[in-house]
Amino acid sequence: MKRERQSMDKNFGVVAVAAVVAIGGYMWWSGQESPAPTARGEAMVAVTLPDSLSEEAQIGARAFEAKCAACHGVGAAGREGAGPPLIHKIYEPSHHGDGAFMVAATNGVRQHHWSFGSMPPVEGITPAEIKSIVTYVREVQRANGIE
Repeated sequence: MKRERQSMDKNFGVVAVAAVVAIGGYMWWSGQESPAPTARGEAMVAVTLPDSLSEEAQIGARAFEAKCAACHGVGAAGREGAGPPLIHKIYEPSHHGDGAFMVAATNGVRQHHWSFGSMPPVEGITPAEIKSIVTYVREVQRANGIE
């Protein structure tokens, strides 16, 4: 019995160490640091806004603030407890193309990267608004080194 207990304790230790290494490895691989805890509703990431936006992105910025910022935060910095930051490596064009934003806003999207729950469709949003919003998000992403 004592030998079984020692074996179980050793296995648990190995699993715990493996989990810590896996999480640390993922954070290193993805280029992310451990996020600092934030209060509910606060911005999740620091966002640098570009000095200027294209005309299309300016339209998108206004549409974003009206339709998306309640969950995704001002400047797409995310809101703790509400919605993820779009100015994040996860949403770079090679991982979430422009069409993914169109589908998410039009049809909603099942939770998969974050723990905020599924995103419902955005009521009353038009394809033209989504296109402008994507232009805005992409320009802000580029200003933050996400391409």
